[in-house]
Amino acid sequence: MRAGTIPLSTMTSDSALAGYYALRAQEYERIFQKPERQNDLRALRSFVVEAFAGRHVLEVACGTGYWTQVLARSAASVTAVDVNDEVLEIARTKPIDRERVVFGRADAYALPAFPSLFSGGLAGFWWSHVPKARLRSFLIGLHRALAPGATMVFIDNAYVEGSSTPVSRRDAEGNTYQRRTLDDGSVHEVLKNFPTEEELRRAVHGLATNVRVGFLPHFWILTYVPKKAVA
Repeated sequence: MRAGTIPLSTMTSDSALAGYYALRAQEYERIFQKPERQNDLRALRSFVVEAFAGRHVLEVACGTGYWTQVLARSAASVTAVDVNDEVLEIARTKPIDRERVVFGRADAYALPAFPSLFSGGLAGFWWSHVPKARLRSFLIGLHRALAPGATMVFIDNAYVEGSSTPVSRRDAEGNTYQRRTLDDGSVHEVLKNFPTEEELRRAVHGLATNVRVGFLPHFWILTYVPKKAVA
């Protein structure tokens, strides 16, 4: 699929989470500057470049375009979407080949009908914000945009005492939350789950083949080939 115009979808993401990331847009990439995470991030960048070489990639919840830049090093094309205009404005300032990369506004829970299917999918630091009760329906909707044999990759945070923001509470469904303070002094409760390998494998059971899970000191990677499924 070549980069091009993205049809708009209905914006149905949780408004509190979307609002938080709109406010955090200018601060977001500081998480990639933590000294203790640099070795892991180098490994993740190399992995992404290799995994998507020559593929037409859909990046969901692209944020400020940090991983879009990495994808653009090797992918044939990248369609990067996010629900927030604030982060997309930053993403569009990145020095990326616009012949192969397009940014657009779309809801991860209600992706539009793209002109053709993608041979790769990436979602960085999004899985942790999906409520456990919505994971399966989210994955089914995402898989509809991917071609047979596509490579799907999720990357997210592992919980590390002293590096991660402490978990402030757990709800009845097992979702965990953090209290985060922005530069303007505002405090926000943010859904942030830290799944185990067993939980990741269980979430994609019946929806994926060739499932691989890897944990680095500060991050985890889930890779698989999606299967079409009926909700």
